[in-house]
Amino acid sequence: MERHATLDYPHLQLGATIPLLKAAGESAGLSHGLPTGQNRTLTCRLVEKRGAEHNEVTSPLTATMSSFTPVDVLVIAASNGENLKLAERFADETRKLGRSAAVLDLTLQDLPLYRPKAEKNGIPTDLARLQERLMASPHWVICAPEYNGSIPPVFSNAVAWLSVQGDDFRALFNGRPIAISTFSGGGGMELLVSLRIQLSHLGAQVVGRQLLSNFAKPAKDESIQDLLQRLLQMQQLELNT
Repeated sequence: MERHATLDYPHLQLGATIPLLKAAGESAGLSHGLPTGQNRTLTCRLVEKRGAEHNEVTSPLTATMSSFTPVDVLVIAASNGENLKLAERFADETRKLGRSAAVLDLTLQDLPLYRPKAEKNGIPTDLARLQERLMASPHWVICAPEYNGSIPPVFSNAVAWLSVQGDDFRALFNGRPIAISTFSGGGGMELLVSLRIQLSHLGAQVVGRQLLSNFAKPAKDESIQDLLQRLLQMQQLELNT
């Protein structure tokens, strides 16, 4: 959905970077009542006025305004199959505990394969929104399948991109409470061990208990609730960075 707003400011230097898009978005009605998980685009025309004369920018300024609502628990699914179903169960059980939750499907994020050359080509559009959403959620649950005895590529790739944003590669993870779980056809324990090692290296507080499930041993609601209760009692560490 697009809405349009015209910004008329005296003596505005055309082409300059200015913090006006948020205000224009509010005036266009984009900051209220947005459905969770959606984005809307605001197109602005900048008008430079000097007395009776004015110049209008012919190229529109376009900005995507984030509309997600921060939640108590963000459940991250690293597949769009059984682990996405497991993530939905975690979100449902979180709501039963009286807390807010949302599911983030990593397979829907448009992130190219990370490599130094790709980084030089620019930051992927989806990366800023992904980082913002992760940063706004104090507790995470990760639901991931085991790939070749380790972490699935979609998760590793996302972490690779996120870890090169800013000067501190641990910034997004440092001190954050995270629970880990899996639905895996090939065991799953090696995935959980690998996840715990990686997340701990990044500075996260990984819940001591974890959830391993498969077709022969489906996850019980009681096990999901127990893991969530442990997670929700943990607070993000306040660290001097």
